[in-house]
Amino acid sequence: MLQFIVRRLLLSIPVLLGIIFLVVALPRLIPGDPCRALLGERATDAICEPFIERFGLNEPIPVQYVTYIGNIFSGDLGHSIRYGRPVTDILIERLPMTLELTVFALVFAVVVGMLLGIASAAWRNSPADVGTMVVANVGVSIPVFVLGLMLQYIFAVALRGTPLALPPSGRLTAGTRVVPLDQAWGIGPIDGPLGVILDFFGNIYTLNGVLTLNGDLLGDALLHLILPAIALGTIPMAIIARMTRSSLLEVLGLDYVRTARAKGLSERLVLFRHSLRNAMLPVVTVIGLSLGALLSGAVLTETIFNLTGLGKTLVESILARDYIVIQGVTLFVALVYVTVNLVVDVSYAFLDPRIRLR
Repeated sequence: MLQFIVRRLLLSIPVLLGIIFLVVALPRLIPGDPCRALLGERATDAICEPFIERFGLNEPIPVQYVTYIGNIFSGDLGHSIRYGRPVTDILIERLPMTLELTVFALVFAVVVGMLLGIASAAWRNSPADVGTMVVANVGVSIPVFVLGLMLQYIFAVALRGTPLALPPSGRLTAGTRVVPLDQAWGIGPIDGPLGVILDFFGNIYTLNGVLTLNGDLLGDALLHLILPAIALGTIPMAIIARMTRSSLLEVLGLDYVRTARAKGLSERLVLFRHSLRNAMLPVVTVIGLSLGALLSGAVLTETIFNLTGLGKTLVESILARDYIVIQGVTLFVALVYVTVNLVVDVSYAFLDPRIRLR
């Protein structure tokens, strides 16, 4: 298995290099430049030429590509043109929001999707099966920005003042106190890598609420995550439900399942002990791909719900032609895709002992 992992990691290097080249080349083919995007009508050639030269944007694309690759190996993702800050700092600051939203959306998609798929397969061709598949088809057909606006109207406007009302946007209610982890634990301000790690996990507000025993912070953060997590997780939920149903129905028709039933085993044991595990391989693949899709799909969700994460940052950077931030965010998402695909492939060997990874 170790050889398999090493081989997959080595094969991912050309993929990442190709992605980086596309990310470096494609934005520069878009009309406009960062100087004119930032200054608008005040931009002149006398102002913009030194600006573009300062960031090396006047160099040929192959030269910019080689320079960027060299900076990556030295641990430098560059400085944002718009914010004037290191891209690494922006990722550390805004990734917790996107990560928190992605995890809750994935939990919603996996739990609800698998339950719907199992119920649909267990009661095949019943009204429950038809209703479940209708929900799945509707869920996969509604765009995120439409569903997000619908949820905001229903739970923040139509149900306002009722126990079912939910916050329409933002990450926390104004006035909710967030205590850094080092202060909450009484260990004082910490510098260096350990301080960066504590700040990163402290900015995941639900985790912060658990680690600091702050129930108000935890409850408020969870309430603000419900609507965006549902909006972001509905499409993968529908896909997981349909995949679970079709894969489980295929397994339920195999000979060993009929033998288990003939031996007198209950339907519950046949379904969960003998069938579900063997039906999980394609479902795990879909779940793994959904994780990367949720990170990229957070672009629209964060914009609609006014959440300052990587998605909203990417939108702002595209509009401002901030190529350096676009490259950093895209590289991070590509690394997540490669890592998740590797984990999914390794998990096959644990789900099905017949699979041997070499």
